[in-house]
Amino acid sequence: MIIDFHTHIFPPDVHDQREEYIRRDPTFAEMYMDPKAKVATSEDLLRSMDEAGVDISVALGFAWREHELCLRHNDYLLKTAARSGGRIVPFCALNMADARAEREVERCAAAGARGIGELRPESQGWDLNGEPGERLAALAQRYDLVLLFHVTEPVGHSYPGKQGGRLDAFYEFAARHPQVATVGAHLAGGLPFYASMPEVDRAFTHLHLDTAAQPLLYERSVYGQLDRLVGPERVLLGSDYPLISQQRQIKEVRSSVSDAEAQRLILGSNAERLLRARR
Repeated sequence: MIIDFHTHIFPPDVHDQREEYIRRDPTFAEMYMDPKAKVATSEDLLRSMDEAGVDISVALGFAWREHELCLRHNDYLLKTAARSGGRIVPFCALNMADARAEREVERCAAAGARGIGELRPESQGWDLNGEPGERLAALAQRYDLVLLFHVTEPVGHSYPGKQGGRLDAFYEFAARHPQVATVGAHLAGGLPFYASMPEVDRAFTHLHLDTAAQPLLYERSVYGQLDRLVGPERVLLGSDYPLISQQRQIKEVRSSVSDAEAQRLILGSNAERLLRARR
């Protein structure tokens, strides 16, 4: 089974009325101002899955600042997931700065959401390691949800959407909440490269990372380093579709990971285990 743990889809009106959403949300504007930046729908994702041989995709919400936009996006994710026959797994959008966030988590969990993400605390203006973050951790435990965070690499080139979740803040949250199923996007912002530190290594006993946008950030040799530092058991296939095609990301893993068991874990078994635990 192949599971892509990091994809993005939007309601059709976001594609059709892109300028309106650019006006309303600064993070969306940063990432989708360029007309070449693709905005995909569930139909696009399902076609991609068929072409790439992907069995299940986790479809992530967006870190909208407005609660109303989170609700609209979540409605779409939940509806399309319900119609997909289990092929699309919804992770809902949330802004912990809004007092109505807890009610929305309850609604999404009841409707089949298996997680929350892609979370960008700094983009939305709330403190991951303050009171909002504590409430988020409690909600994840209460409803048995996975939390998937955008994590910013502290070095390297700039790109639209790079900022939004500091590496040090993400690590502090993950270390303080080992009971919460937590995933760091984009190789967790490079956190595995600190795993020679005993306390960071301990965090990876419960923490996962995904490979979203890896071809744009790291050379293929990074997979060998991940194997040595944290092990393939902590790595989830993530394409960041439609930014990176699912076919390309699967090819990156297959051509970079020679061990068949490690391939199996990264391409789907780790994700299957993590999602099954949240059923």
